[in-house]
Amino acid sequence: MMLSKKTKYGIKALTYLARKSDGLPIQVHTIAEEEKISHKFLEAIMISLKKAEILQSKKGKGGGYLLNEDPANITMEKVIRVLEGPIAMLPCVSLNFYERCADCPDEKICSLNSLMLEVRDCTLKVLKNKSLYDLIA
Repeated sequence: MMLSKKTKYGIKALTYLARKSDGLPIQVHTIAEEEKISHKFLEAIMISLKKAEILQSKKGKGGGYLLNEDPANITMEKVIRVLEGPIAMLPCVSLNFYERCADCPDEKICSLNSLMLEVRDCTLKVLKNKSLYDLIA
């Protein structure tokens, strides 16, 4: 699995906010300029993160986005699920988006299924144990 630009830019924006905000909102154009991200694309990403309650926004003069909670409480698992979707590489091993593979007669004896379960579990272990704070520390 390769991260999409959406996820990459979302994480870059979140780390920017974690490093720079000091509890004050930061405007999207500032983040976009500093991180070399399209303003329009970043705005859509920030809206997704706000809907997932990772960010909050303030309107008006001095407005912008800020983290909704301490960076130590924002796991990479949550961020990637919001921006990327399933973490599993196959739908038959997904925790939240399970779907049986049409070409598989029996998941219990499928070697690909067992391999991808292990990959999913290892990936989840890393993502659950890494927070936004870890990325900026």
